[in-house]
Amino acid sequence: MSDPHLQEVAHWHPIEGTPEKKRVAIGCSVGAVIETYDFIGFGTAAALYFGAVFFPESDPLSATLLSFATLGIGFAVRPLGGVVGGYLGDKIGRKPVLVGSLLLMGVATVLIGLLPTYQAVGIWAPILLVTVRVVQGLAFGAEWGGAILMVFEHAPWRKRGLYTGITQAGFPVGLLLANLAFLASVPLGGSWAWRVPFLLSAVLIVVGILIRLKIDESPEFEELKEEGELSKNPLVEVVRDDWRNLLRAFCLRIAETAGYAVAVTFMLSYISLNKIAGRPVTLTALLIAAALGIFATVAWGALTDRVGRRPVYLFGCAVMVAWGIPLFLTVNTRMAALIVVAFVVSYAICQNSLAGVQGAWFSELFDAKTRTSGASLSYQFSAVVSGFTPLLATALFGRFGWIGPALLFSFYGLLGLVAALVTRDTWGPDKRDEVAELERAVQRERAEGKEVIPEHASWAHRPGLTP
Repeated sequence: MSDPHLQEVAHWHPIEGTPEKKRVAIGCSVGAVIETYDFIGFGTAAALYFGAVFFPESDPLSATLLSFATLGIGFAVRPLGGVVGGYLGDKIGRKPVLVGSLLLMGVATVLIGLLPTYQAVGIWAPILLVTVRVVQGLAFGAEWGGAILMVFEHAPWRKRGLYTGITQAGFPVGLLLANLAFLASVPLGGSWAWRVPFLLSAVLIVVGILIRLKIDESPEFEELKEEGELSKNPLVEVVRDDWRNLLRAFCLRIAETAGYAVAVTFMLSYISLNKIAGRPVTLTALLIAAALGIFATVAWGALTDRVGRRPVYLFGCAVMVAWGIPLFLTVNTRMAALIVVAFVVSYAICQNSLAGVQGAWFSELFDAKTRTSGASLSYQFSAVVSGFTPLLATALFGRFGWIGPALLFSFYGLLGLVAALVTRDTWGPDKRDEVAELERAVQRERAEGKEVIPEHASWAHRPGLTP
């Protein structure tokens, strides 16, 4: 082997991925489905039901603002969940965090379906709602980093975008199931229309826990543990040594998640408040967008393996910048078909093109011993901004009309565009060529019957050599 990196072989992660790579990808994506079903379901309920159920003494617009404020609280505590989950993921392993976060999220979501309304217990109703929303936020904050890192560290080097894209696709699946549940529950009427989707979460949780218990720990974490190279304080280390990447990823993430908050979460409320379309139309549009988003997210992730992480992100952000005003003009036509188009473009193109990149790109920005902390911090701290975006969009609409949230959406796209331009592409042409050469060399040695050692390059997790 001529490659100089092979002098420092990292024998714990074969270039072709571990034998369990597919099972890990599926297991983590199933967990992501459940977590998203629970968390996004709250957003749908907040837009369509919670204003009247938990804040009935307010006028419709104020009730919506209070409902979105409750939604935002869950996002606000996600960074704390990311801090705790990231720290534990780098200290005790990725797997325990995956199982624990899923169990916590499940309990909180089922409790939402059992909450008494304002009519029944008065002020205690919104207090209890906020309490369980905080628990949801903590659990969801701990979830993403562990799931993505498990998949990333088991995946083939040249298909990390694809494999992490599969896990990211769990989010549109969860979105699809959550809104399908809400659509199906509409005929039930009354409180059952919003209670049943949350209660159904109990079934998903049992399935998810059983699957995650069978997933093996990350090979990179196991090797770091065996070599005694675990970080003593990963949070301090990543903030001290890698704060620039934390800031870059933070801004990249805001474009995706805050953009979703305007184009989907706020849009549901906007359509309802202005009587543009009925709930069946909006939920159907979102279902179609989510169904397409499952395949779109995987496709965007796979595309990054071929052209790099940054070009795909730049494209998605550029579309966001241009789509803000046309998005609202399209919805304002009140035509069901065009409302579907609006949701599809906003989700399958704008949001999914960014989400499909983040799993691999954010993971590659940080060293293995602080990777969960770094990815989780940057990913979840953006939730503070995005969580209150529906509230901000509603306030802007009240002051300026639809042009306010339209320009807010484009602004988030511009922020992501600038962040992508100043963030290095961790999977550029040089790295793609290097790994392709390594793969060919491994195949030659196998064909010659030699012992295959150089399946690994030291930059996979060593400081200063990360691709």
